[in-house]
Amino acid sequence: MFESLSIAVYLTVTCAVPVLTIWGWVRWARGTQLRTPFSYMSLAGFGFSNLSAILAIGAALYAQIIGGFRHYDPVLIDIYGIGLLLSIGGLACSLIGVLKPNPVRWHAPICSLGMFIFWLLSASRE
Repeated sequence: MFESLSIAVYLTVTCAVPVLTIWGWVRWARGTQLRTPFSYMSLAGFGFSNLSAILAIGAALYAQIIGGFRHYDPVLIDIYGIGLLLSIGGLACSLIGVLKPNPVRWHAPICSLGMFIFWLLSASRE
């Protein structure tokens, strides 16, 4: 039961985060609201979640090139740690940005939380 639930959550996160990322960047580019420190905190959180997603994509491509990671590979463990830190940093910044309306007010914390769940589930499968 737990395995099927974690797979469902994993698939939801891997589908939702890219859609929210593209939608968030479009909203930020088209946003006509005055930029405030809160909007820049949301943007920073959104950026951290995007860096976390880029790290996940890069790690997957690297794994394909080298033929996969060994069990408990130190490089992979470091990747998990960096991914978790990026997503936590994104979540922290985006929670500050939620306090005032801005174009990526809700995209940033949702993407950061999604990436945090992604890294937790990926690491737990190791």
